[in-house]
Parts: sequence; structure tokens; C-alpha cells
Amino acid sequence: MEVTDLRIALFSGNYNYVRDGANQSLNRLVGYLLKSGAAVRVYSPTVAEPDFAPTGDLVSVPSMAAPGRPEYRIPLRIGGKARADLDAFKPNLVHVSSPEFLGHAALGYAKMRKLPCIASMHTRFETYPRYYGLAFLEPLVIALLRRFYRRCDAVVAPSESMAQVLREQRMGFDIGIWTRGIERSVFNPGQRDMAWRRAQGFADDDVVIGYFGRLVMEKGLDVFAESVDRLRRDGVKHKILVIGEGPARDWFAARIPDAVFTGFLMGPELGRAVAGMDVLLNPSTTEAFGNVTNEVMACGVPVVAARATGSSDLVHEGFTGYLIAPGAIHDMADALARYCTDPNLRARHGAASQEAASRYDWDAVNQALVDKYLRVVAAHERGLGPPRLGPIP
Repeated sequence: MEVTDLRIALFSGNYNYVRDGANQSLNRLVGYLLKSGAAVRVYSPTVAEPDFAPTGDLVSVPSMAAPGRPEYRIPLRIGGKARADLDAFKPNLVHVSSPEFLGHAALGYAKMRKLPCIASMHTRFETYPRYYGLAFLEPLVIALLRRFYRRCDAVVAPSESMAQVLREQRMGFDIGIWTRGIERSVFNPGQRDMAWRRAQGFADDDVVIGYFGRLVMEKGLDVFAESVDRLRRDGVKHKILVIGEGPARDWFAARIPDAVFTGFLMGPELGRAVAGMDVLLNPSTTEAFGNVTNEVMACGVPVVAARATGSSDLVHEGFTGYLIAPGAIHDMADALARYCTDPNLRARHGAASQEAASRYDWDAVNQALVDKYLRVVAAHERGLGPPRLGPIP
């Protein structure tokens, strides 16, 4: 089988209506598949004014606003029109990107039509209950995720550390890697613009600690705020730059009132802002890969991150940054203090970060997934699907 023989039905809970790292990766994948000659149809909730135009053909599925997070949509089912479109498309591979109602419906469709199914894992959903006082639900969420992923022919994770977590949680029988690339025209050290920094109120000798990502509590905003509080109490001079938007912005702005908030940025403006940092603090433990960490590193900026999936693959301890135990406020503040007080250390680790990030190329990353597609389809045609589920020991 050749890539031109592939007919892929991609199901996503959020393909383009709210911009995030996961759906930008999916859009890049679809663009690469179309360029390579594959046929692709995308099935996802849609809104009147999405954050960006979709790559490829997007078919709307029934959805409702997420309670408490109305910017997100909960896909409810495939729906009659989408199912008719799907039948007419005649896919030979189903790709699901999220284990919610739509993902389960897509997996059921694949089983009914005897089609192979690949799941890509983008987010550590089992960690989310911790941030909303519901940590006791985590074992139940893991069990539900296991039931979903073990029915798929293969699962791909964005990092080796995340793949290892999936193996330890017994999430599947064929777990591989589909990592992420970097848009080098946007994220590079040449984007650093001192005039832009001055326009934000930063002096040339200010050390700017950055946050980059969605402003939601599960990204560790409380840990970020506590860490810079400790830095201030210790008398270490610094400034704070926050790049991103989200429902927790008001809380975060009240918590760190002296920070500069850029809001949502994209393109060259985003590159200038990221390269305008001197160090990134990423306290999140919910990342499966950590796109923002890699993008910051590509700009030649060192990183202080929680020792968690994603970051532990990207940050080389003591060489490109520091990995700190999740929630260890004092240790995060101490690592930040080293960078704030030692410009030579920042320069060395920044140069090493840029070098480390240089190996992430989008075409190579997406071709690896195409190779996985072809292998899974060929195996399915030989009758080699996922094993029958037995009891979980």
C-alpha cells in the first residue's frame, strides 16, 4: 500500500474552533497528508467564528457547549449528515484524537465497518480532576481511558515519557510516538527584538520570566504565582511576561498584578514575544508533549519546568534548563533565581536549548505517523488487529 491509497477519517473534539497545540498539530498533519496524496475528511464540532480556518475538508458533528467552559464544545455523536458523508467517503482508516463521545462513536463505527483505528493521545485527561478538587475520580478516569484505547489497533503518544506512562497504565498493545515539530520561521533567536521589549515596559537589563500557554488552572497557574512570589520575597529582581488567553486570565492577573499580559498572539508577533523572554517557567503536569516548551527552547531560551511527561523529554537537566518536582515552589524559585542572577548561565543554557530543539522537523514527524498508518492498515488487511480484551490484572 502507498500513502496515496490512504483514505483517513479523522475525528477531533476540537479541530479549529479554539486554537491550541493539539489541534494545530492535527491541522499540520492533515496538510502533510493532503500534500502527500492521501484523502482525508475531518469530523469535529464547528462554530460560526472559529479561531482559525481548517486545513482540509471539515464536516460538522452535533455538539453542545461545555458546562463551565463555554468556549469548548462537547461532541455528542457522529450525527446523520456526518455519517452519510462518512459512508460516501469510504475510509480505510479511522483516526480518533480524543476519548470523548465522538471518539467512542468513531471507534464503534470502525469496529462495525471492520476498519483499523488509530488513537492519538494529546492531553493527560486523567490528571484534570486534581485541579478541580475531584482527585478521587482519577482511577475511574484511567479505567475509562484504558477501555477506550485498548480497543484501538494502535495508540500514538507525543513523547517517549508519555508513551511509557500509557504502557504502565496498560492503555494499549501497540503504543508508538507521534511527536511535534516547530515552525522555525516563527520560533528562532532572531525574533528577539529589544524595541518590542522596551514597548512592553521592560528595561534592557531586566530578566523576564515568561508564562506561555492557555490560561487555565490545570496548567499550574497557582504554582507559577507562588514561585514568583517566593522569588520576590527573596529579593531577586525580575519581571513577568504572560503570553496567552483563557478563562482564568482575570484570576491570574489579580494574582500577579505587575505582570505584562499580551493576550493571544500568533505569527511573527508571537515569535517576538516568546524570544523576548529570558527564561520560561512551565509548572504544568498535564502536558503530553509540551509544544510551548519546545517553541521557547527554539528561541534560545532556557526552561524551568515541572518534572512531568513531555517536559522530561525536552529539558536536559542542568544543560538546557531545570526539571523540578511538581509543585515544589521553593525549588522552582531557586532555579529561577540562578537564571536571574547569572547571565552567563542563561546564555549557555539558551544556546543548548536552541540546539536541542533543532531536531524537531514537522515533515519528518508527520511522515513517521504516515508510516504507522501504512503498517496498521497492512496488518489489519492480514487479519492482525488488536488482541481480544481480557480481564485487567
